[in-house]
Parts: sequence; C-alpha cells; structure tokens
Amino acid sequence: MKYRRFGRTDWQVSEIGYGMWGMAGWTGSDLNEVNRALHRSVELGCNFFDTAWGYGAGKSEAILGDLVRAFPDRKLYTATKIPPKNFKWPSRREYSLDDCFPPEHIEEYVTSSLKNSGLASFDLVQFHTWEDSWLRDDRWYHKMTDLKAQGLFQAIGISLNRWEPWNGIEAVKSGLIDAVQVIYNIFDQNPEDELFPACQKHDVAVIARVPFDEGTLTGTLTKSSTWPREDWRSTYFVPENLNASVDRADALRSLIPAGMTMAEMALQFSFSHPAVSTVIPGMRSVRNVEANLATSDAGTLPNSLREQLKEHRWVRQPTSWSQ
Repeated sequence: MKYRRFGRTDWQVSEIGYGMWGMAGWTGSDLNEVNRALHRSVELGCNFFDTAWGYGAGKSEAILGDLVRAFPDRKLYTATKIPPKNFKWPSRREYSLDDCFPPEHIEEYVTSSLKNSGLASFDLVQFHTWEDSWLRDDRWYHKMTDLKAQGLFQAIGISLNRWEPWNGIEAVKSGLIDAVQVIYNIFDQNPEDELFPACQKHDVAVIARVPFDEGTLTGTLTKSSTWPREDWRSTYFVPENLNASVDRADALRSLIPAGMTMAEMALQFSFSHPAVSTVIPGMRSVRNVEANLATSDAGTLPNSLREQLKEHRWVRQPTSWSQ
C-alpha cells in the first residue's frame, strides 16, 4: 500500500481508503463478511475509513468504531458526515444554512455520531451536503471550530453534490476547510478543471469517491441488471441511466490493458491524479478488498492511457434520479 499526504493536516493516508456506504445502503451486505473485509483491509495497509450518520442512521459508524477498537496498535483515520437537517440529498440552491446545518444541528449530530461509534473523537467531520452560498453565513464555521477546540474532531471537510464539483471551489479558496470529497472517475472528470487546481493551491485534501460510477465501471452491469426495491441502486439505475452507462462502459473495453480488469483500470485512473489524497471504493467482501487494494501496488496509469481515457469524459447534470 502506498500512502499520500492528506493536505494541510499532514496525515499519511492510504491512497485507497474504504467507503462504508454500501454496508448500510445497499442490499446484500452480510455483517460478518463486512467485518472480515474491514479487518483484511487493515491487514493490507488501508488506514482511511469514510462513513456517515446517514449510512444506516449510525449503523456504519458503529461498525467503524468496532474496527478501531479491534486494532488499538494501528492509526486508523476516521471520517464521518453530518446529515442535513432537512434530510434531503442532494442540496439545492434555495436551501439555507438553517435548512441544513444550523449550529445546534451540527452539535447534535457530531455528538450522536461519536456516541454511535463509541469513539472519543473523529479525525475528520464533513458536511454531507454543501452549498458555497453558506460561506456568507459563518455560524457553521464558528460552531465547527468550537467543537474542534473541544477535541471532538481534528479537521473539517465538505462532501459535494453529485456532478457539481464547481459548488465547493469557493469553500476551498476560503481557507476554512481541510478536505473536500467529490465524485471522480473515468466518466466524471470535471473536478480536474477547477476544483483540483484550487485544492492543490490551497493545500486541501481530496477524497475521490465513486471510482466505479456506482458499479458501471466494474464492467459487470448489463442493460437487464436489476436490484431489490429497497436497494438504492434500483432508483439510480433507471433505464435512462442504466442503458447509457452500460453503453459507455462497453466503449472502454478496447482500452483495458492486457492482464487488467475494467475495475482495476477505473480505480487506477482515480488515484492517478496528483491532487487526489485517497480514493474510497465501497467494499463488502474480502475478495473486493484484496483486488482493490492490490491496485495501489500496481501504480498509476501510464500517461498515454490517461490521455485516451480523457475522451470518455461524460458531462452530466443532476436529475431527479441522480441524488
């Protein structure tokens, strides 16, 4: 496992971290298998784990707390997210700070997340939705710095809406945040335009999420793929999205190097950019963990292949189903 500097915090984090949404928001998660996968990831050098109160109303946070206690001799970096007060994802331009993150709500959920996890503090606490317009109301920042001064967490971050990397650039430039989480993969290359240069200039860490485009870039989906009604993917992969996603994934197959899978190519793409501090694929099995973490040893993609993959950028706009 290779490690990277996490922006101005100076933490050394594994370039492949662990996204913990799937174990609470997708069907097919077996807790025993999830725990085996998490333990195996630590054994292989993963040290960055991203969760949220919203992942099972604290269920995923509890799992993370158990993991930290299972490895008292390892430094595992813990990141969680405060849900918006209105519990609406994604945020919309008309939502105010009072709609989503008034000070008392921030404190309530930081406290709740710590209780769920059984940890004394987190390394990173992020806002699970974000609007750059909230910079004009600094109550959120004063509350966060107060809680940080109490030792409840060490760094402040934001998580950006799907397909809206522009809606965090001002926060990065403000100097008020330490990390930004954004979707970045072969299809969603837009963060490269403005967000990544701003993060590099202001020494803000980048957490790249959804490297597999919710599964499309594993190369295993077909136009007949289905999910149970209670599985989040059943609402995301509506025919309009599923059909187009599968077509675009199929168009990548000729570019996959010999001996590599589409998933390996996709993951390597996401950590090939120097602005990225860590990539957080969702992993629910030991097999997934071992395959994904092995890509760190393989290194980044050659520049020639990255140039070819640039042609597969897919510029999308948020819709009613994209969440």
